[in-house]
Amino acid sequence: MKSALLPIACFLVAVASWQAQSGPASPQSAPSPGEAMGSPATEAGGYIYVSGQGPRRPDGSIPTQFADQVRQALENVRTVIGAIGLTMDHVVYVHVYLENTERYSELNEVFADYFRKDPPARAVLGVARLPEPPIQITAVAVRDLQGKQPVLEKNSPANKAYSPGMLTHDRLFVSTMPGSDPASGSVPQDPAAEVNLALDRMKSVLQAAGLSMAHLVFVNPYLTSEVPMRIMNQQYAQRFEFGNTPGRATIEVSSLPQGAHIAYTGVAVRDLSQRRAIRPKNMPPSPTASPCVFAGDTLYCSAKSGFIPGPNGGVYAATTVDQTRQTMRNLLDNLEEADMNYSQVVSTTIYLDDLSDAPLFAKVYRKYFSGSLPAETMLQQIKSTERKPDAEGHYPDLEQMSLIAVRGQRDSGPRP
Repeated sequence: MKSALLPIACFLVAVASWQAQSGPASPQSAPSPGEAMGSPATEAGGYIYVSGQGPRRPDGSIPTQFADQVRQALENVRTVIGAIGLTMDHVVYVHVYLENTERYSELNEVFADYFRKDPPARAVLGVARLPEPPIQITAVAVRDLQGKQPVLEKNSPANKAYSPGMLTHDRLFVSTMPGSDPASGSVPQDPAAEVNLALDRMKSVLQAAGLSMAHLVFVNPYLTSEVPMRIMNQQYAQRFEFGNTPGRATIEVSSLPQGAHIAYTGVAVRDLSQRRAIRPKNMPPSPTASPCVFAGDTLYCSAKSGFIPGPNGGVYAATTVDQTRQTMRNLLDNLEEADMNYSQVVSTTIYLDDLSDAPLFAKVYRKYFSGSLPAETMLQQIKSTERKPDAEGHYPDLEQMSLIAVRGQRDSGPRP
């Protein structure tokens, strides 16, 4: 698959627009995205990866009404992709981060009005803090519309706000499939039953596209505290071949729309021969996640934290800066196993325990990129944890990051 960098002239236009939108942070908000890092968008392998866009207008103001805030965030996505000659018809996958998921029905109304035909696949989750409240939208667009086709979920009523799945020439993007009945919206009381219902719904979308769970290259399980991680992993592992699972970023969230406690979203490759899992030698096979998985020339890497692997593994660093150093090293291990490096990273998603630590994370993060930074989305998904070690000296995760990289974007510069 041929890789292409964002054209310089268009890139500068997008940068100027994005910087105008981000503006200074208010005293009540976290540091702006521009203070942290991230290019407005990165193009590689036929896809455009757009950094998280908030609701700020080009003049620096933010609309007061929620519907207008949603529309402005979408307009900011439109501005970024418009700078490289695309329209919103090219958008195939979006993530929507909300500080209040009770506004879900209003969100749907705006999306249905904004995307009048074939809306993209969409993930929606509730988070604790965003760089610019109350919404952030990140997007993936495809350069060539050939093969783009929405996929419906079997036995589920159509939704004008999003497509359950969106096919492109080589991939399927799956919307968040919650553990609720698609017809009635009821949620099982048993966590295991809810997990399996969500997985069945994801499987239904894949089957409607002529694919199976084996085609998945990356999955985001989003779950609230009502679903124990142990139960989720037990049910999840039964759906995949041991040691050949998708890449995964398992994220505990503040809430999910319509009372769900777990939802799955992900990306699948259409041609199974183009799928290949990557595992560094210091990582044992896992029943729940492969470190990275190729979809053709695109590498989807699981979320990593400051966890030190090995027999006595754990998070031993007490600060965000020190944990970030280990996270970047862990991710570099994955990239090097795939014969790649940070110059080929096109998109990152960063989860912080405290969004105010964004400058501390950025201090380390920037050192790993010698050229333009990739597209970036940053958020704080739950309330901050108590930063104390346990009896064995393990600290809680203060940050974690997943990434997407594409072959062909080479840089022989020094590595940290």
